[in-house]
Amino acid sequence: MPDSNLNGATPPPGGFSFSQPGSVPAADQPAPEQPAPEKPTAEKLVLSADDVRRAITRIAHEIIERNRGLGGVVLIGLQRGGVWIAEQLAEAISRIESATVPVGSVDVSMFRDDIGLRPISPGSVTEIPVALDDAVVVLVDDVLYTGRTVRAALDAVNEYGRPRMVQLAVLVDRGHRELPIRPDFVGKNLPSSSEEDVRVSPDGVTIAERGAAR
Repeated sequence: MPDSNLNGATPPPGGFSFSQPGSVPAADQPAPEQPAPEKPTAEKLVLSADDVRRAITRIAHEIIERNRGLGGVVLIGLQRGGVWIAEQLAEAISRIESATVPVGSVDVSMFRDDIGLRPISPGSVTEIPVALDDAVVVLVDDVLYTGRTVRAALDAVNEYGRPRMVQLAVLVDRGHRELPIRPDFVGKNLPSSSEEDVRVSPDGVTIAERGAAR
């Protein structure tokens, strides 16, 4: 008996194609989902507000012990991040010793060795409350990195006298030094990548990939 070719239907080139009930032709199937782009690394909290307060209190004790008192000690905060730390150090010292320590600030922007290589930020206030001749000057900053800001601060301070001694207190030492500068007092040593930002405030210390959203 001759083949009826499905009730007389002429097969298309390549023959008939049959699908299971409810199936979707391959051409109409949605493309596989692409993985979502990675989000910038979130900030990691390294020190809490309480940790910052305790670190400042410990540094205050160390300044008193290192100098066998407070005779001639002057705290100079580097604009801008070191000024609030210098002020809190002075408050901590006054609680420990019931004594007042002079506190000042210095803007180092015009003393940097890369002044021709980067934009100059608007000048901040330099305020030196006492003569620095024969004083023990404690430079205070939030983060010690390459050491170039501290070198500029040394040049700036020399414009106001010849201290007997200059010491350095920092809340965070993140490494990557480019000059032979080492702090005398450190709140926390924090190994870091040069691609990371370290942010310091009274609310804490955070570290994040450079450019990550806050």
